[in-house]
Amino acid sequence: EVQLVESGGGLVQAGGSLRLSCAASGFSFDDYSIAWFRQAPGKKREGVACISRADGGIDYGAAAKGRFTMSRDAAKNTVYLQMDSLKPEDTAVYYCAADSATLATLEPAWYNYWGQGTQVTVSS
Repeated sequence: EVQLVESGGGLVQAGGSLRLSCAASGFSFDDYSIAWFRQAPGKKREGVACISRADGGIDYGAAAKGRFTMSRDAAKNTVYLQMDSLKPEDTAVYYCAADSATLATLEPAWYNYWGQGTQVTVSS
């Protein structure tokens, strides 16, 4: 069974930090491109960060640049999203997604496998 499970969300004050985790089962992240997305109520799903299986190259959405860092731990079959300098507008459900394509994108339709999401709430 292919499964992605996000964790690490919660409530944090503006300026604080959270680290989200996405643990994979049923496949290895070594063989997949992986991305983080987020979706706030009434908003479109937004690409946050992605990592390509081809070369490990990482791309970030505009809102994440300079504040968020994506990484992976192959031994744990887990990817992370370190979020620093959080703002209230970062409040959303954050999703992990994966696809076997060589290169990752920040387009949600690209991805076949999705986690259930984890809620991040940033208070002012």
